[in-house]
Amino acid sequence: MKVAVLLVGYAAVLAVLARPLLARTSWVARSPRLGIWAWQALTATVVVSVVLGGLVLAVPMLPLSGGLAELLRACSLTLSRQYATPGGGAVGASGTALALAVLARAVWCLAAALLRARAERRRHAALLAIVGRAHAGLGVTVLEDARPAAYCLPGQGHRVVLTSGALAALEPHELDAVIAHERAHIRQRHHLVLAYADALERAFPGLSLFRTAAAETRRLVELAADDEATARTSSLTLATALVELAGAGAPAASLAASGGQVAGRVRRLLAGHRPLHRAVVWGGALAAGALLVLPLVVAVQPALASTGAKTCPLPDAPAAARGVW
Repeated sequence: MKVAVLLVGYAAVLAVLARPLLARTSWVARSPRLGIWAWQALTATVVVSVVLGGLVLAVPMLPLSGGLAELLRACSLTLSRQYATPGGGAVGASGTALALAVLARAVWCLAAALLRARAERRRHAALLAIVGRAHAGLGVTVLEDARPAAYCLPGQGHRVVLTSGALAALEPHELDAVIAHERAHIRQRHHLVLAYADALERAFPGLSLFRTAAAETRRLVELAADDEATARTSSLTLATALVELAGAGAPAASLAASGGQVAGRVRRLLAGHRPLHRAVVWGGALAAGALLVLPLVVAVQPALASTGAKTCPLPDAPAAARGVW
């Protein structure tokens, strides 16, 4: 019971305190890929902690020692003892329900999001095959539309799409910057990152942690793509192209250069990029990973602590059965 309370309390503290701290920090803009990982680790830790808390309530920890037969016997005796105590069945059932409900809801929403996005991309790709034309020089698909827009369809058969308006409005070096931005989305698999964040927001709409994580992830994937694009061209070139594309729409399940708070991105590009030192990035990545590992350690610690025991502790025998010596 103490371990379960500790795990659920850990999740609650992270959801309440870590969310505003991470949302207000400025270093994520200097290393957006680290920021994405930090939000993923934080949200995953909350879900994993709650699920493990429920499982600990449902299944008592067993010592990690002895053979398989001994472990099965210990499991049977421990479960019988727990569920025979007053309230033990209710506690176990509540833990099982909590773990299954949280896990099933998260997995269902993630699977639904991935399947829905895949179907939308396939429909749009089929439409592009009819109305679009290939631009051999740029390696993109051109859609006849006077409005300047650029976006990519990630996933299998990925492609970058530009409108004829974008070809007319942008200079060649600006087109290169925009295309590099879209290809960065594809290489870094940002559609999967966004699907994960959006799925948790949809699964648990009442929790501000997941709403903030989804919004921040949508912003950070654009910053990450900007950083990769500016490694191939100048920040001023990309900023100018973003201004030309500002306000352009994009189909569902796509990633557009005009997304993710364009005004803030332009200011960031014009101010000059100051990336975090590599050692700081690695340290932050390890710290975020530690958040995720900690609930696993807490959950298995009782079992590790009892590795010296060969069986689970059994109830004391009645005094009459023991006899008097």
